[in-house]
Amino acid sequence: MASYFFFVELDKELPDIEQLQNVQYQMPFSIYSQDNLLIGQFGEKRRIPLTIGKVPPQQIKAFIAAEDDRFFTHIGIDPTGLARAATQLVLTGKKRQGGSTITMQVARNFLLSNEKTYLRKLKEILLALKIERRYSKDQILELYLNKIYMGQRAYGLAAAAQTYYGKDLAELSLAQQAMIAGLPKAPSIYNPITNPERALQRRNYVLRRMLELKHIDENSYRSALGTADDAALQPVNVEFQAPYVAEMARQEIMAQFGDSAYTQGLKVYTTVPSEFQRAADRALQDAIHEYDERHGYRGPSFKNARREGATLTDSIIGDCRQAQIVEIAESGITAKIHNGNQIQVARHNLEWAMRTNSRRLPLQAGDIIWVRQLEDGEWALTQVPEVEGAFAALNPNNGAILALSGGFDFYHSKYNRATQSKRQPGSGFKPIIYTAALEKGFTPASIINDAPIVIEDPSQENDWRPENYNRRYLGPTPLRVALRESINLVSIRLLQQIGIPQAIDTAKRFGFDKDQLPGTLSLALGSGYASPLRMAAAYAVFANGGFLVTPYLIERIEDSEGNVLFQAQPATACADCSETPDLQRRTAAPRAISAKTNFLINSLLRDVVQRGTATQAKQLGRNDLAGKTGTTNEQRDAWFNGFATGIVASAWIGYDNSLPLGHGETGGKVALPMWIKFIRAVQHHFPEKPESVPDGIVQAYINPRDGLLLDPNEKGGIWEYFTAETVPTTMSTPAQPEEDLEEEFNEEGLF
Repeated sequence: MASYFFFVELDKELPDIEQLQNVQYQMPFSIYSQDNLLIGQFGEKRRIPLTIGKVPPQQIKAFIAAEDDRFFTHIGIDPTGLARAATQLVLTGKKRQGGSTITMQVARNFLLSNEKTYLRKLKEILLALKIERRYSKDQILELYLNKIYMGQRAYGLAAAAQTYYGKDLAELSLAQQAMIAGLPKAPSIYNPITNPERALQRRNYVLRRMLELKHIDENSYRSALGTADDAALQPVNVEFQAPYVAEMARQEIMAQFGDSAYTQGLKVYTTVPSEFQRAADRALQDAIHEYDERHGYRGPSFKNARREGATLTDSIIGDCRQAQIVEIAESGITAKIHNGNQIQVARHNLEWAMRTNSRRLPLQAGDIIWVRQLEDGEWALTQVPEVEGAFAALNPNNGAILALSGGFDFYHSKYNRATQSKRQPGSGFKPIIYTAALEKGFTPASIINDAPIVIEDPSQENDWRPENYNRRYLGPTPLRVALRESINLVSIRLLQQIGIPQAIDTAKRFGFDKDQLPGTLSLALGSGYASPLRMAAAYAVFANGGFLVTPYLIERIEDSEGNVLFQAQPATACADCSETPDLQRRTAAPRAISAKTNFLINSLLRDVVQRGTATQAKQLGRNDLAGKTGTTNEQRDAWFNGFATGIVASAWIGYDNSLPLGHGETGGKVALPMWIKFIRAVQHHFPEKPESVPDGIVQAYINPRDGLLLDPNEKGGIWEYFTAETVPTTMSTPAQPEEDLEEEFNEEGLF
């Protein structure tokens, strides 16, 4: 009677087995590209839940043989096993593992603590009996195979297959199935990575039990027994490398969900297509290499490595990997990489290193060098660059990030220069000043004197005497010419006339914060600070018709069951939203500048490509390209910010410690090639669209020397755009051709 009441009271303390009906497995969260390729996975527990129907029958038999050979016939407990465990306790006085059925393990793992007491064991038995009455054998087995710890942070059968063999379950051999089935008994002792001998013994035991239970035949047993185990710790099965994007998404998820994100099995889909990201990474690395090679070869990693005791490693930094020279010939060099394969580096892919070494190759057999594989498959001598770069591309209509590269190699430096850096934008900021001027009544034909100027600054020891990059001056200059040639003195005088407060207010409408903008005339030359992503967002205003969009990375978030927890609803550039329903109006991006001002500044920025400091971009063969180069004082930062129909992007190159890039290393020379290479790779997605002229914009034939009207029959004039309110009404005298107005500006004006 006492025992009856004991069990009645104990039953009241038991957890409700109904909770097994809706088990929530702890799973890491995964981040995907826009085209559904895995780019990152975060969380301590690696788990891939699966239904019992997806488990190969032979794998189930391996677990049954290893853990509970009477599973399909017992009622939740195995009296024989329990009796054996009890006998061991009586004979030795020690509790030994054993006697637990798979059902009892489910009860323990899902419903009980890990304390090892007789009372907990009794609860385990009672729960197992209840579970067997409530759930089918397949349901119980499915719970077990998804929950069990398999070592190396892997939980569940599918995660173990990926962790140890990098395979799906259907791809495992019999020997591998037996190895995995042997893990739950003691994942640390029988771990094939950390304890291969004990693991092999356990595997062979499982195979023998499978044979004894007639789950396999003698031939299969002998074949599997003689198979060497090839378990090796596998990296997370990332399908596409985009670590800066993955880490940026991880930080956003952590800010929203906290530490619980690591166990909820979230699926995070970003806005970044793998094609675009691959193009951005390649463009950034190539542009950095081009700059680095112009500044000479710094020599091999190790001279005569054999003598120095240095060994070849499998190190990869960016697109650079180590190789050891085997032979040097007139045609090039033969080298071996870490896997033992030999590669050929043709002479023309060594030439850059010879330019600064009296036309001699500063290498010898035995040296360890860096090499990289070019797009055409050839190998080239290289070196790990000391300079850095960043790139950001957006859909200008809604702010979706299309590509983001924060540096040459994330694993070499996790600092994301595309989002975290505070670099002077230099001349790339000038279009903001020009926008403010157009809003105040200036026109592309307005004349500003390009001449030396002295700015008195009581806070400084000396007055400020800004200069143009080439120290040449054009005198009275139209704004169109001044922007396309990036003339510093015109920008400064223009800012003087419109006022610094006006320029700052305009910049804030482009998304800049006030603390990014100095309250001095150096603002005209881009002496504030911004990241490449911030600059891309600012230029998106020019690209989308004049609307401010907010960059965003995460398109949607799903839970482990595929239910959508979040769907991005970005504010979108919408020129005709005044005629759309209220719902669409509420998601419309705010207008930053008028359609007329936007058209005029676009006209000026297209001229930068057609005739100014970015003419190199004309090789893309498009008529819709616009943008602005940017270079800061002493060439510490090189930029190109530009756009075409449907896409805007900013490219930056510089040293993290702000060392000068060197004389002549301007935005047009250093950063523009990165932008061009990226646009060339993706431009087929963005067909050109004809530019529409908004209401209120008119053309007039003018004298470029004074901006006044000229008789269309007179030579030397140009057609210029104006707003209806600012079109000139006064006639000018005949003009000289515009080409006579400006000297050759092969370098951009710089701060």
